[in-house]
Amino acid sequence: MKFTAVTRKAQGTGASRRLRRAEKLPGIVYGGKVAATPIELDHNEIFHALRKEKFHASILEMVLDGKSERVLLRSFQMHPYKPQVLHIDFQRISADEQIRMNVPLHFVGEEKSPAITIDKTNVNHALTELLVSCLPDQLPEFITVDLSGLTVDKPVHVSDLVLPEGVTPVLKPEEDPTVASAVVVAEESIADEAPAVPADAVPATAEKSAEEGAEKA
Repeated sequence: MKFTAVTRKAQGTGASRRLRRAEKLPGIVYGGKVAATPIELDHNEIFHALRKEKFHASILEMVLDGKSERVLLRSFQMHPYKPQVLHIDFQRISADEQIRMNVPLHFVGEEKSPAITIDKTNVNHALTELLVSCLPDQLPEFITVDLSGLTVDKPVHVSDLVLPEGVTPVLKPEEDPTVASAVVVAEESIADEAPAVPADAVPATAEKSAEEGAEKA
């Protein structure tokens, strides 16, 4: 994805406030062999870009002062209640340097799994993204998780994922987190659902009918 920016000359709280009133977004780009650069961007362009998954997990092309640079989105700050981005950070990348990035997980085949078709369970997505390490050109837009073989006794772990060449998960030694699992739904009987009625809780109308019946007899 491509977006534009210009070097931000005025800095400080007051300057940032004036930028926001002008529908501009203050930010910064850092990394590489140059100093961190304060930047300003079109707020609406970035606001709508942030709603796209690809903007968060792919190499971006930033045209800064007319010069193209490859960057990654690293962080952004939203207003507590307004639909407004307050600040945004990008990192420059080099083609020959490893990067770490959270990549979204896309789940497929769930409806065909034994967990759904046979065991009638619910599927719990324990992870929705995975931190990976790779070269910039190897970074996938997303990672596909095949759940067609999911069963109650066989959850899907990170080690079960098929990752693109050159992409490795960032994990602690001996760590293999669960990505998805089948959760058995507890069945409730009708007797369990119905509230217990005390023996002496007889409606007054029922007592009256019983008395009238006894008198007639």
